This record gives sequence, structure tokens and C-alpha cells, in this order.
Amino acid sequence: MKTRILILLSILFALGTSIDSQAQKLKKFGGLTEKKIGPKTIKVPYTDIVTYLGYASPGNEDEVVDNKKFYYIYVWVPAIAPELGVRMMSPVGKNKVKGATMSKAYEDNASSSDFFDTYITLERSDIISKDKITAEGVKSAKWVTLERNDDSSEMPKQPSGSSYNSLLRYKSDAGNPAKALTVGLYRIGFTTYKTGEVKGTFLAQVAAPIKLPGVVMAKTIEDLKKGL
Repeated sequence: MKTRILILLSILFALGTSIDSQAQKLKKFGGLTEKKIGPKTIKVPYTDIVTYLGYASPGNEDEVVDNKKFYYIYVWVPAIAPELGVRMMSPVGKNKVKGATMSKAYEDNASSSDFFDTYITLERSDIISKDKITAEGVKSAKWVTLERNDDSSEMPKQPSGSSYNSLLRYKSDAGNPAKALTVGLYRIGFTTYKTGEVKGTFLAQVAAPIKLPGVVMAKTIEDLKKGL
């Protein structure tokens, strides 16, 4: 009887491990354009994706907004884009992305099991020239939130089993300057849905359906300028 119980537990453990492994695997990043392939309709994958790997820790937030501790990743977009997609997952886990920018904080904490319930925003500033990108310029810039997302069923589940990772897509409105995706400085804001500390590794991606040579992502303005 004990032998049967042990075998059953081993099977359940193996299945659980397999499910958890699959749940944490990042899939292709599809855009708003859809294509029918046989009986299925799929989202056509973005052709240009820039990836940033980071680690968020308490006390290093950039701003407190509505009692939530916000962190920012700055993004320079060098050309007019018809659409932008943004997604974030925590923890990074075993996901490997070729060509990803790795922050020092991530490299120091890559093996950490900490993760957080991601909540993201895509914001555009009124800075449209590289020479205006300074600490003071960014601080005094006008920022507009174009889109936001909390939980996405398209993203891998977190180790807790909950679909608390985030994904958003934003289509440019060329006829409305306030809603257009112009050349300029953007940022991804992230925090947790609930008020509290943000702690853990994360993978953030910005994507477009066309090639945008020169897109740069960085956690600080200083690092952003180094990449321009």
C-alpha cells in the first residue's frame, strides 16, 4: 500500500513539475493583426522586439503614484510606429532571450525566486529630440498614459499559479496627435496591483510590427543616453 502511495505521489510531483515548467515558458509575442491558419486564428508575431531583464527591490522605486511604488524603464523610439506592444513577466525564471539587455541588478539576482504581481503602463513624453533627454528634462516633461494592463491570460502563469503577468498593445492614431506613436521618449511604468513592495526579477519587452532600428531600453536616463 505504501509503495502505491509513493508511486502516486511521484507521478503527481512529476506532472506538477511539468505543468509548472510549461506555465513559465514565454511564448511568441503576437500583435493586433490576426491571421487565420486552418481552423485557428492567430496573432501575427511582432517583427521587432527589444528585451530588458531587471530586478526590482524595495526602496528603489522612482515615484509614488496613488500610494503605489512605481518603477520606470525608459524607451527611446526613433521612428513613427503604427503599433507598440509591451509585456512583462515576473520572475524571469529559466527564460532566455537572445540579445536581451541585462541590468547589473538582474545579474546579481538572477537566481532569486522572488516575483511580484505585475501592473504596467505605456507612457509617452513630450520629448522628441535626443538632446532634450536629461535628468532635469525628463523630470519636467509632460507624460501621458496611453495604455495600461494588470493581468493577462496570454502571459505565462506565475509560480503561484495565478495569471498575474501583464501585456498590452496600443495602436497609433495618426489623426490625433495626442494618441499618435511619434518619435520620442517613452517609458514603461510598473508596480504591483495591490499596494505594497515590489520585489523580484522581471522580463520586459517592447515590440512593433515593423523594424524600428535604434530602439533603446534602460532603467535610468544615464544608461539610456549611453545606448543612444
